Amino acid sequence: MTLAVLDGGTFYHHESIHGARYRDRFDRVIYAPELRAGDLDNVATLIVPDRIDPVLLRAHRPVLLDFLDRKRTLIVLGQTEAYTWAPGVRWLPRPINYWWWLEKDAVPVQQLASPDHELFHYMPFEDAIWHFHGILLPPPGAEALVTVPGDPQLGDPPGALLYEDRVSTPGRLLVSTLDPFYHNGSHFMAAATRFLKGLLDWANATAAATYQKPIL
Repeated sequence: MTLAVLDGGTFYHHESIHGARYRDRFDRVIYAPELRAGDLDNVATLIVPDRIDPVLLRAHRPVLLDFLDRKRTLIVLGQTEAYTWAPGVRWLPRPINYWWWLEKDAVPVQQLASPDHELFHYMPFEDAIWHFHGILLPPPGAEALVTVPGDPQLGDPPGALLYEDRVSTPGRLLVSTLDPFYHNGSHFMAAATRFLKGLLDWANATAAATYQKPIL
């Protein structure tokens, strides 16, 4: 087993996971309420899609932390309240501007912080640009991949929309505030569908490479 995904059971999870576009990308689909110890024994990479019920994820925290302790890769997407259950995650709310691109002379605030990261071998940075749900404050030593500047009006510091953390756990933790499963599954936001494709391409390659090595 290489790449697994949690299924939250909503229409957008079902479409993104079981729909014709991406259903061949997952080696295993686990219904989130039924996740149990041992289910991830042969999984190299696990995706926690956006908008999975945080109550479930907090209940499953021991299983997910054990997964990281065994040096696996965990990908956590937005609106899962990851700051309440994933190691090292800090989050701050920001007002959501859904229609910034309609403003005159609109320029996105997102910035590419790590252009050489392997994820961007599978997608252009532009696919990571749409609205976002708050910012992350990466722990010291983590690698910010997509950042946004601080907001002086709110008194907010700069933050990240996507980062990789290899310091808070023995494993590899990729965290984002973006919600591509929702938008792809809702057939709304072409950039999110392209982002999800690139993310899954990278996740499959990463999982396959990891699985070829002994998983300790």
